[in-house]
Amino acid sequence: MENSGLKRSMSKKGCPLDNAACENLFGRLKSEMFYHRDWTGVSIQKFIDNLNEYLIWYNQKRIKQSLGNMSPREYRQNLGLAA
Repeated sequence: MENSGLKRSMSKKGCPLDNAACENLFGRLKSEMFYHRDWTGVSIQKFIDNLNEYLIWYNQKRIKQSLGNMSPREYRQNLGLAA
């Protein structure tokens, strides 16, 4: 970190709330995309392609009850925040 001139983002001891969103995404990603597959023989490029497909689905296409049973894309479009 020091060599790159970057500063770590650290919360107080025992207060990891700033990481909650990332931890939630990584946990969901592992359980929905990673653990249920056999990755033996899969190239790095194929893994990256699968990961990108999952992230596109997660960020744009998945249906969420909290968004009125719409996808994130549909929800943003209804709010006029996306084309």
